[in-house]
Amino acid sequence: MAIKNFEELIKKIKKNQRPKKVVVVCADDRNTLEAIKKAEKNGIVDSILIGNKNKIKKLLNEISFEKEEESIIDSESDIYAASKGVEIIREQRAEFMMKGKIQTADLLKAVVDKDKGLGRGRIMSHISILEVPTYHKILAVSDGGVVISPTLAEKKEILENAVEVFLSLGYENPKVAVLAAIEKVNPKMKETVEARALKNMNQRGEVENCLVEGPISYDLAISTESVNIKGYVSSVAGDADILLVPDITSGNILSKSLVYSGKSKMAGFITGAKVPIALTSRGASSEQKYLSLVICSAMF
Repeated sequence: MAIKNFEELIKKIKKNQRPKKVVVVCADDRNTLEAIKKAEKNGIVDSILIGNKNKIKKLLNEISFEKEEESIIDSESDIYAASKGVEIIREQRAEFMMKGKIQTADLLKAVVDKDKGLGRGRIMSHISILEVPTYHKILAVSDGGVVISPTLAEKKEILENAVEVFLSLGYENPKVAVLAAIEKVNPKMKETVEARALKNMNQRGEVENCLVEGPISYDLAISTESVNIKGYVSSVAGDADILLVPDITSGNILSKSLVYSGKSKMAGFITGAKVPIALTSRGASSEQKYLSLVICSAMF
């Protein structure tokens, strides 16, 4: 089962799920609160807001969004807000977390804390889910937000994190394209060597519940026209669900190019922790933040 677009996902959530509880860290941000308002109105989430209470209440008033007083927690600093958000998750008072007006590094410092954090013994990675106008289903890009220059072992875990997400969305055997500039192994291009290693791991059963192809170029991963022209044979080619990128730079550029030049819709979140963490760029629109809430809610 492939999900065509976000609207299909939203309809599925409304039909089959109760609203999920999200705790928002540093919620004193207009776009974040507009996203929360829309998600609450559509029955996707209920929320706990942490941040500068006076600023939050002022913004809530400006966007005509009513929240009960007890659902707003005052915080004098970003560091406190992050630790409080993690505490609320650990106490099971919320089911997932959302980044508001806070630096990603400050949020993650609380999340990865060995004693009081949300780790579960595996790497945490970022996933962008995109609705690309020229593609026939939603598409994931990972990791363009957390792991700077992953090793082969880390790429394996990033891949497994992404597959776990797609399994939670109802996919049975998601197709993974391990991207490179070419589709042949070149010892001088590390990403091609590691892509082939990941494909071999998949064939040996070391990476399960998915189908891995690599190295494979971007055009072959998503374009049936390119596949036909080049005569490339692979069940992943032209039909990829997940694009595993070589490093954070290529992933970040790819996702933002699809959004700002390709008119794609995007949701962003961190996976690999005990709960999903809705996380977008500080410059993200309220729509991107809303769609991030949608995808996190769908993962239960």
